[in-house]
Amino acid sequence: MTIPPHIVVLTGAGVSAESGIDTFRAGTNGQPSLWEQHRIEDVATPEAFARDPDLVLRFYDMRRAAIQTKAPNPAHLALARLDAAWPGHVTIVTQNVDDLHERAGAHGVIHMHGEHLSAWCATCDTRTRWTGPLADRPPCPACAAPTLRPDIVWFGEIPYRMDDIQAALAGADLFVSIGTSGAVYPAAGFVRLARELGAQTLELNLERSQGSAWFDETRLGPASEVVAAWVDGLLG
Repeated sequence: MTIPPHIVVLTGAGVSAESGIDTFRAGTNGQPSLWEQHRIEDVATPEAFARDPDLVLRFYDMRRAAIQTKAPNPAHLALARLDAAWPGHVTIVTQNVDDLHERAGAHGVIHMHGEHLSAWCATCDTRTRWTGPLADRPPCPACAAPTLRPDIVWFGEIPYRMDDIQAALAGADLFVSIGTSGAVYPAAGFVRLARELGAQTLELNLERSQGSAWFDETRLGPASEVVAAWVDGLLG
């Protein structure tokens, strides 16, 4: 009996961009990178939170509220269909902090950079699903301390569940990267590890990424189109 291939899918900002979720923008002409008119250094680092927690909490309150107004696009729906219908195992690892994979129907998604709809208590280390604001310092549901922060992996922090991700890559027959820049580590290094461990590699992206040379094949186009076409081909 032939065992169906284990597929590991890495998704990045390009998957959610067509749902209207803004991505990090690279700076141009010597200007700093901006995210919704904020310097990344001012809203997405532990140092920023220590320096101006009110600004950081307001920023993520805005992001959390916005995420809940968005809907999954055909790329999310196609991956959820693959997750449900593939006879082998599918592991979806995402760099995205929205919940659009789950709302599309995917299960067991690994959020390596955290989730907007989760709050982390700095006092008791409890994580709680959270849909409202944090800027008004609500009490932690577990310990009542007013020390909740966004459950987001900021620049300079260690991504979540790296052991689980490495185990998935070790067992992968096919590694697929979708909508990523190939510039942010450790995710940018997953394709090299997958290749070294014997997996076939495929890139689905709007344009060639910084890591395109490491893939066996690259298919270009909007995620809503190329991901749906790829899944259609797999499922026949």
